[in-house]
Amino acid sequence: MAESAAGPCISCGKSPLTPVLHLGTTPLANALLSEQQLRVPEPRFPLDLRFCKSCSLVQITEKLPPERLFGEYAYFSSFSDTIVAEAKKLAARLTRERKLDRSSLVVEVASNDGYLLQHYRDAGVPVLGIEPAANIAKVANERGIRTRCEFFGRDVAERLAGEGLRADVLHANNVLAHVPDLNGFVSGITALLKPRGVAVIEVPYVRDLIEKCEFDTIYHEHLCYFSVTALESLFRRHGLGLAAIERIPVHGGSLRLLAARGAEAGPSTRVLMDEERAAGMLEHRYYAGFAERVEALRVKLRALLSRLKSEGKRVAAYGASAKGSTLLNYFGIGAAELEYVVDRSTEKQGRFTPGTHLRILPPAQLLADQPDYVLLLTWNFMDEIAAQQAEYRARGGKFIVPIPDVRVV
Repeated sequence: MAESAAGPCISCGKSPLTPVLHLGTTPLANALLSEQQLRVPEPRFPLDLRFCKSCSLVQITEKLPPERLFGEYAYFSSFSDTIVAEAKKLAARLTRERKLDRSSLVVEVASNDGYLLQHYRDAGVPVLGIEPAANIAKVANERGIRTRCEFFGRDVAERLAGEGLRADVLHANNVLAHVPDLNGFVSGITALLKPRGVAVIEVPYVRDLIEKCEFDTIYHEHLCYFSVTALESLFRRHGLGLAAIERIPVHGGSLRLLAARGAEAGPSTRVLMDEERAAGMLEHRYYAGFAERVEALRVKLRALLSRLKSEGKRVAAYGASAKGSTLLNYFGIGAAELEYVVDRSTEKQGRFTPGTHLRILPPAQLLADQPDYVLLLTWNFMDEIAAQQAEYRARGGKFIVPIPDVRVV
């Protein structure tokens, strides 16, 4: 592939970046539409994935203003039982391990609707959420989770620290990949932590993305796709060491980082960095065949849907998700193949999917008219959704799982 003419790396500032995958021009993945908006052309933006040879960070090149992406947001974490249950376990663990009490403070950046902080609050630990989406911050405050509506960065961290609001534990789950000013964000974490405080950060792992062909996690909100090597370099630049790292299954495969001021890279961090080096993840060759594997997946899924339609089968979809938007738009799957999409979020019901304009209905619709197949766009919650849709399956309904390979269950 030719070298990119794109700008410098979002982390280390060096260039050029090397192409990995071109997903064309797509609408914003979470820009759900009202019926009136269907009559207006949707903005579309290039979606190109590239690799930085200097720090090994994988990233997209199109950086849109955060206010456009997150000022109002349709994703509420509390609609996922899996996410809430995992948040409760994590809060209990950190409360115990860090001996948190009424004199402590837990801060979450991109705190959504309080799905995590509610568990600390219920344990008597003071909390503060920082959430940029006004509609979601409003819901969190109404639920009794003290939340400030703003975009986190170094300036916000210094202001909060000046008010005496420094964190014993700072959570940042699935937000680091969304941040256009990576260095300002991580330096803000350093500024907001107490001297012995810890940051607990979750990010999708680029190794899972590549090896499991999880291309649908690429969209304009996700600017970065992290390796441990890229993370260690970024955090060390701002005085934070990755004391421990866990690989966790959430969202198709993620990393949970434990970062602290001045810490050395822990054994788990060093093991993962050694594994990445051995796997070739610090070189472009590791990513070179990804585009061909995605294309093979596209051909296979489209062929299955075409066959089902020729047999007179009815197909719907589950999950009006960002990853679903990437898959449908890049694969060219829409109303010709799918009748509608169902989603558990009441914020999404009654609206339409970006680009493909499929109507979003409640999950009860699957029992109301019993389509033969359901394309599972939120495949990362397969177990949860299968349990919720036990009756649909008992009546003979089947799920099509598209990632990491097309299969019918």
